[in-house]
Amino acid sequence: MAYTSRLGVARPRFKSWQAHQYAPLRSIGQFEGHRPLCINMAAEPPTGAGIDDRINWLAQQIERHSDLYYNKADPEISDAEYDALWDELNDLSPNHPQLSMIGSDPAPGSTKVDHLFRMMSLDKATTEEEVAHFVAETTAQGRQFVCQPKLDGSALSLEYRRGRLVRAATRGNGSRGEDVTANARRMGNVPQAIGWAGDCHVRGEVVMPLEVFREKYSEIAPNPRNLAAGALRQKYVDAGKGSPDDLIFLAYGVEFPSGADRHPDSPEPPDFSLDSEAISWIEEMGMEVAGNTVVTGEDDTSATDSILSITRQWSESRDSAVWEIDGVVVKLDRLDKRDLLGVTAHHPRWALAWKFPPEEALTVLMEVFWQTGRTGNVTPVSRIAPVVVSGVTVENTTLHNRGEVQRLGLMVGDKVRVVRRGDVIPKIIEVMGPAQESDLADRFHSDGTPFTEGVPERAEVEYPTHCPRCSTELIEDGAFIRCTNLDCPSRMERAILYWCRKLGMDGIGEKLAEQLCSSGLVENLADLYRLEEREDELLALDRMAAKSASNILEELNSSRTMTLGTFVSALGLPRIGPEIASLVCTEVTTLEELIEMSEDKESAVERLVSIDRVGETVARLLLDGISTRREAILDLYEQIEITEGGEAPVDGPLTGSSFCITGSLSRPRKEIALSIKSEGGKIVTSVSGKLDYLVAGGSAGSKLEKANRLGVRVISEEELDEMLGGGILEDLPHERQSTLGEF
Repeated sequence: MAYTSRLGVARPRFKSWQAHQYAPLRSIGQFEGHRPLCINMAAEPPTGAGIDDRINWLAQQIERHSDLYYNKADPEISDAEYDALWDELNDLSPNHPQLSMIGSDPAPGSTKVDHLFRMMSLDKATTEEEVAHFVAETTAQGRQFVCQPKLDGSALSLEYRRGRLVRAATRGNGSRGEDVTANARRMGNVPQAIGWAGDCHVRGEVVMPLEVFREKYSEIAPNPRNLAAGALRQKYVDAGKGSPDDLIFLAYGVEFPSGADRHPDSPEPPDFSLDSEAISWIEEMGMEVAGNTVVTGEDDTSATDSILSITRQWSESRDSAVWEIDGVVVKLDRLDKRDLLGVTAHHPRWALAWKFPPEEALTVLMEVFWQTGRTGNVTPVSRIAPVVVSGVTVENTTLHNRGEVQRLGLMVGDKVRVVRRGDVIPKIIEVMGPAQESDLADRFHSDGTPFTEGVPERAEVEYPTHCPRCSTELIEDGAFIRCTNLDCPSRMERAILYWCRKLGMDGIGEKLAEQLCSSGLVENLADLYRLEEREDELLALDRMAAKSASNILEELNSSRTMTLGTFVSALGLPRIGPEIASLVCTEVTTLEELIEMSEDKESAVERLVSIDRVGETVARLLLDGISTRREAILDLYEQIEITEGGEAPVDGPLTGSSFCITGSLSRPRKEIALSIKSEGGKIVTSVSGKLDYLVAGGSAGSKLEKANRLGVRVISEEELDEMLGGGILEDLPHERQSTLGEF
């Protein structure tokens, strides 16, 4: 996140931030990252009042915005603005009770959970000098640190009792959070049982992978962090927010109860001397971790340099990260040193969060236009005066939906703050008031030509009542407005681009898709594969050379064969991405069967929700999408060849056999799954009576119990190796060092 000082506490040489949960003393934890989108202060400060009135107003604002941020996942101000409020209150009244608050009280009506281990704040650093000071103050000749990426998600504590998951809770105010166990159980990588039959509390961050966000939610949510927080805390499966199935949990620390807080049959906790050992242990228990890079130094200077090298590596690789990150957390590795350093009332002295420089810039909103996407959402796009953000010249930004325009209070002619993080689409995050001509000085387009426009007349943003492309009357759907015309040229253009991108074709871009639709050459996806019959008309398009046309036709012909899962995914149905499509096609193996199911939706929904990680909402969206597009899908089906099933058939010793993988194994599950698939086997994610083999490692848990109950054959990794002809277990490393990532 850009700023994380939600209710943090400042030390003399550090600007403290609210980063994540930490337990006292022997805490083996990390941070909570958030990056709210942002806007103007919701209330004006008192004018002409005394200092006491100012202090009271600041405290009220901090309390209000903390609630919006933590409980409602709907922040109204930027972190920078929040920092300014907090810093001013700290200057005016350093002992004010509001400054000692962490997070925000759980929302009224939610089920409360008292944290056995308090989830604290972190100090932050933005300069090399602050990192050097932290090293000098904490090491005392123990110069070894753990570095982890600071994830931009929502904090979660998982409580395991005798190795089984019994409760999941949000951070809340640090001492008390909200029970979200039901939704946590729906996350695919949260184990219901770990490979140790004892009591522990695993701390981590819930995030939504960027690929999933772009695939399913970019048109309906402002950012992955807010969506993840909303999906985690929603009370009902079909609450209209993101699905918990699309979230992942990344652990960064663990705590072990003692005395009366521990089950009498729980074994003694492992004896760790280093935090890095504890993190490796978490991974051995079957959990994904946030990172575990250990750095050392001969002296304070070399230790500081080692830490700074990690921050630079993550800064450089940030764009390629699979989830949003906004910095690096640095923790003293030696746990005995942590005991000596201890904690303040607000944060541990042995940890620091270094944050990335903000990727923001100021510019002017020149106009707002509206476009129709492939799912019918009509979304606003802003044209701004060109500005360089993160090394890229930006001239257009997303405004997400009508509700976002209203929330920001945007007007044409406003001075605005623009943010671009990684390869996420640039967006306006804050309105700064009316622009002046001086705000447009010395600006250049991406091609180097000067920007010569003046400040436009300030005006309200106009909302369309009809589709900007096909003139169909729009319907309102919450904060969104939609075009219901399936034949809308704009929807078809986006569908073409989506189809081509999913099938790896790059010859058809946005301009060509528009020409194909406006010329009448393509009215549905099936028409793409009829272009060969109309090559003369294709060549007649603007700037279409014979070589280009030939390449396009060749790409289309090479894409005529695909798996059913690829076909369903490439259709671009709302919220049906590659993962969901693949899961569905493990159960439904022909397109004919899927179409038949769309005609009897109630029984079909029941069948689909029995598939692991497929909920009722997704099932209905899939069936509705197929039903409304039935004729177009059948037409497309005639033009291509679908390999029945989720994978192309492979002949091998495992052909016709299904496998499920569970427990602690010597290799990553993905590697084992690929070995099985390469020999013709089929991978499923749940145990049923139809399953042929359960590959079980240590601490296999509930899947093993179910397999034994159903009479499914259970095999070890070694037995699987024998079925595959041997050799896959050779030359395995004796140790697997968890790292921060590839740089």
